[in-house]
Amino acid sequence: MERRPLILVGGGGHCKSVIDAALSAGLEVRGILDRPDEVGSSVLGLPVVGTDDDAPAYAGDCDFVITVGAIKDPSVRMRLWDYLTGIGARMATVVASTARVSPFAQVGAGTVILHNACVNAGSNIGCNTIINTLANVDHDCEVGSHTHISTCAALNGNVTVADRVFVGSNTVVSQGVSIGPDIVVGAGCLVHHRLTLPGTYAGNPLRKLPF
Repeated sequence: MERRPLILVGGGGHCKSVIDAALSAGLEVRGILDRPDEVGSSVLGLPVVGTDDDAPAYAGDCDFVITVGAIKDPSVRMRLWDYLTGIGARMATVVASTARVSPFAQVGAGTVILHNACVNAGSNIGCNTIINTLANVDHDCEVGSHTHISTCAALNGNVTVADRVFVGSNTVVSQGVSIGPDIVVGAGCLVHHRLTLPGTYAGNPLRKLPF
């Protein structure tokens, strides 16, 4: 597929991480779309060229990456995904130069794999997902769309993580365990058993929080 310049959508902290990853991989970033009050400013020296409403003007010759972060709630990233794909925008996949993605793994459109992350053989990552810095997705894992595997999290072999899930920093998911959709797992947890009910889980031993 032809490599085209990138338009990044969202100019916050996650945008900086994606810029660094994209440039390390030799990709060109044309500009950033953000709030109206940010137009004309820059992020890491790259211009904020417009707002979301300007996306159609770039869809013909640029690829897009959603660079709004997702801590717990992926709804903004999902709304932007629906909008961009609805106007026919082509979504790019960004893999940092220091990340390791097996040639026997699959990574969906719009997904970003940041520095020193690893996606091992036989794994399948969905669309519009974040595999964050130093995260490890071991062999034969299934990770859904609109999901965020946070910094230093580890999914052991044959783990399944559904759509719209957040797995917090330094959390370890044991071999063969599955996590259902619309679940948040806090930082530093050990997940030894299947999680099926939507909600937020935290602590060791892991428990579902009452809100």
